[in-house]
Amino acid sequence: MGKDVGGEKKKRGDGETMAVMSLMKDQQNPIHQFQVKFKEAEIGFKSWLSKQKLPVEAAVVTAMGGVQGAFIGGLMGTLSPEMPQTGVDPQAMASLQQTQALVGGPLVQARNFAAITGVNAGIACVMKRIRGKEDLESAVVAAFGSGVAYSLVSAGLQGQPMNAITTAAGFSLFQGIFFKLGERFSKPTVEDPYYTRARSMLLKLGLEKYEKNFKKGLLADPTLPLLTDSALKDVSIPPGPRLLILDHIQRDPELKGKRGSRG
Repeated sequence: MGKDVGGEKKKRGDGETMAVMSLMKDQQNPIHQFQVKFKEAEIGFKSWLSKQKLPVEAAVVTAMGGVQGAFIGGLMGTLSPEMPQTGVDPQAMASLQQTQALVGGPLVQARNFAAITGVNAGIACVMKRIRGKEDLESAVVAAFGSGVAYSLVSAGLQGQPMNAITTAAGFSLFQGIFFKLGERFSKPTVEDPYYTRARSMLLKLGLEKYEKNFKKGLLADPTLPLLTDSALKDVSIPPGPRLLILDHIQRDPELKGKRGSRG
């Protein structure tokens, strides 16, 4: 009986040691470190952006969407096959020329995609800030605006207004269909603002899988300076990760200061 208990404790201790060694190995992995740094920068940027005034946030989001769209459009234009110059039926050649004129080269596609993605992202940002949510109505309005923008940059002001409205309506229809399909087959992840710092800390330590434990125990950002071993144990976090979390809090000047002032 005593041997069984002792053997069980030894196995548990070996398992905890291996878990800590695995975590330390992950921390030394340069790819993991890059992923953590990138995620931290992304979270920090989103946090900063959410605190800005609406015009600033909309302008930044629109510019970022435009740059992303321009890159994708330019890449697609570069990879587009060139039209054959000889040995093609005249009727087929005329059809190909119409298609080429519609699609355009790298610069044309970069311009078109920049207008589509930039305007879509900007309108979606404004709608979300005003309405406080992302839903079908916001997606349709953003798509309609991007359709109008595409018509303006591709056909210019001389284009017929009816064509712009038709194009925008088509954009809205497809966006609505995609939104409903995405809503049906996937659950969007919404970042909880009350756990931003806790999430960043867990990412840095390679312990992101324990974020659900923090939320289950309501260990939000204001509780970080108060965390103790028993509190982390109550939310079923193993000993190794508990030590890493408490050590990180002890080394963080801001959290350590808050812990001392409360003490």
